[in-house]
Amino acid sequence: MPPKSARTARPGFRCADCGHEVAKWVGRCPSCQSWGTIDEVAAARPALAKVTAGAPATPARPIAEVDLDSARAVSTGIGELDRVLGGGIVPGAVVLMAGEPGVGKSTLLLEVAHRWARTGSGGPSLYVTGEESAGQVRLRAERTNAVHPRLYLGAESDLGSVLGHVDAVRPGLLIVDSVQTVQSPDAEGSPGGVTQVRAVTTALVALAKERGLPVLLVGHVTKDGAVAGPRVLEHLVDVVLHFEGDRHSSLRMLRGVKNRFGPSDEVGCFEQRDDGIAEVADPSGLFVNRQETQVEGTAVTVMVEGKRPLLAEVQALVTPTQMTIPRRAVSGLDSARVSMMLAVLDKHGNVKTGDQEVFAATVGGMKVSEPAADLAVALAVASSRRGVPLPSNVVAVGEVGLAGEIRRVNSVGRRVAEAARLGFDHALVPPDSGPLPRGVKTTVVPDIKSALRVLRGGR
Repeated sequence: MPPKSARTARPGFRCADCGHEVAKWVGRCPSCQSWGTIDEVAAARPALAKVTAGAPATPARPIAEVDLDSARAVSTGIGELDRVLGGGIVPGAVVLMAGEPGVGKSTLLLEVAHRWARTGSGGPSLYVTGEESAGQVRLRAERTNAVHPRLYLGAESDLGSVLGHVDAVRPGLLIVDSVQTVQSPDAEGSPGGVTQVRAVTTALVALAKERGLPVLLVGHVTKDGAVAGPRVLEHLVDVVLHFEGDRHSSLRMLRGVKNRFGPSDEVGCFEQRDDGIAEVADPSGLFVNRQETQVEGTAVTVMVEGKRPLLAEVQALVTPTQMTIPRRAVSGLDSARVSMMLAVLDKHGNVKTGDQEVFAATVGGMKVSEPAADLAVALAVASSRRGVPLPSNVVAVGEVGLAGEIRRVNSVGRRVAEAARLGFDHALVPPDSGPLPRGVKTTVVPDIKSALRVLRGGR
């Protein structure tokens, strides 16, 4: 009988979404519970029993002697993208940008390629598309005014051809749209499969590190919004960005999920227009609708995305219902926290909504999940229920506990300063909020009852 290591290894099966391996094909992944994602993969080669030492490519040096110039970030020409990347893109870095179809990933990266080519400091830019023809990309470039003689375009889906374009053009920036459409002849499976995506990404990462070439990859997402493909894909690259946006809104948010060269929680704001995507350096005005007359059911809070404070307007509508179970509709907010605010108002604020329909939403398509918006949600609901508007110059910041207490949140001073910059001169803040900027009236509200007194006619 031949030894175990010499037996022929049998092929296995791997989930295309999460990378979980099983011995035989099944219709549903045992790990992520996805249907129809199990693909056959080639058997792995047996590990070597002994590895011999080899000569290193470069000798190890003291860390203080390592040159920093080769790792300096280079601006992409788009300030909001530079903010999320941590100042710009680092030579040799591999950036993965994921997002839903139609959100504007290709348009944004085409603009990056255009601005890189226009500056001319780091060589030409090469945009490789595997999903569209060269003519389709040229039409988009004409529409967004992104045509430049130093911007090279290739329509390829073969990894060898992509590398050939790199050798011919010698670009300073490479963009691949998308990594799921490129196929390596040395790997098994179809394009977009686990084995193919891993092989293509590994080759592009090796190319980037070897030549100091920054590479931007476009990635698909699953129906749950996660990056499609094996989880190892996110580990291979240096930066993972998510490009988000509501299909019915022009606002686009670029969030950093992973960043080896800077903060991983920064957010960049963009606006989708007919002539392309434009960065929004001061996006607070998009989320707040200032009106001359006071409107009931409206409250303003201040969120912190990364290091950036953003004003957000919360609206609530409380109306009687004839149904046995009143409806609760939420848009842009965490539905679980809205339900908690209704229970706290009922128990500790004498604001009854058990026989009322409650609708809560944010303005401008902003998604708010931070607990610091609890106080604004509670005030908006109470304002609509009582029919009493909140003063238009007031912002509310604070987390509401189940006992009705207002809890401290981080960066209250920065939040209040941003509100004052936009004309709000009265802030409701939790106790022990730290130093606050001058020129703004601040009211410390220890509990929900104290906050409700701000409403006109409150007792």
